[in-house]
Amino acid sequence: MNLFGQHIAVEVLYVIGSILAVLILCTLAFYIFYQLKRSDLSKELLTRTISWWKIASGFFIVLLAPPIVGTLIIAYVSFVALREMLSIGMFRESDRTALFAAYLVIPIQYYLAYKGMLIEFLTFIPLVTFIILPFILVLKGFTERIGRSMSLIPSTLILTVYMISHVVMLYSAPIKEHPAGHSGLILFIVMTTAFNDVFQYTWGKLLGKHKVLPKISPNKTWEGFIGGVCTTAGLAFLIRFLTPLSGVQAVIVGLITGVIGFIGDSLISGIKRDLGLKDTDNVIPGHGGAMDRLDSILFTSPIFFHLLIRMAGV
Repeated sequence: MNLFGQHIAVEVLYVIGSILAVLILCTLAFYIFYQLKRSDLSKELLTRTISWWKIASGFFIVLLAPPIVGTLIIAYVSFVALREMLSIGMFRESDRTALFAAYLVIPIQYYLAYKGMLIEFLTFIPLVTFIILPFILVLKGFTERIGRSMSLIPSTLILTVYMISHVVMLYSAPIKEHPAGHSGLILFIVMTTAFNDVFQYTWGKLLGKHKVLPKISPNKTWEGFIGGVCTTAGLAFLIRFLTPLSGVQAVIVGLITGVIGFIGDSLISGIKRDLGLKDTDNVIPGHGGAMDRLDSILFTSPIFFHLLIRMAGV
């Protein structure tokens, strides 16, 4: 089917339709719940669902629109995430020039991703900016706490720009052709990552007794982790038609996605715990900031990209 001037695989449309159906059912259920019993819980559930509609709308545009539109949307998400992390990073006044330069990295990185310039894409932030940004700090001549800024600014760029920009590289990933196309790849990794969070939370609530990280994220349990990872592997197997992966490969990717998603969530929780924050921002009502939603996909998307090339590369 052709939408926005480009071919969209029927498989992708079926999955999008299923997601829409779930959102509609949840919205109706939570709205009725809110009307029957007005409480903080019912209000929060309805608020979160409305926010999910906004998130899903942006995601659907990424899937259905031409790659340039998807690239611009994901680049904007990177900008919001970078702004959040820099705003809570307690940087020095003398860091302002380097922080401004950090924002200029976003259009360059996403241009490289959009053009499919793999080598340049992989090396620009970890190599070039790792040298240039610290040198900008040195040029300012203020050495107090300069080591902290030298390490923190490039690390923040890696986290908020480099990692998530791998989603854009899926538009031009050098892999075998398959019916679902690049939209299928993006849909696959976003679905497995998002549902992994849901699965781990659900299994933790149902069976959780043994805490994994009591001082970092008290709600995470071994039962939730193991149950979530296994369920995510099952989901990956079921939606493998969105990728060129075989059944076994899809299960392996699902297992790895489950583990990496847990690690990503835990790392961001550790940062927030260190800063004494519950959320990184409040830009998404009921969900917190961009980083509160991106914590897992930041880590699963680059892993998925490289696994995909390894398993299904041309």
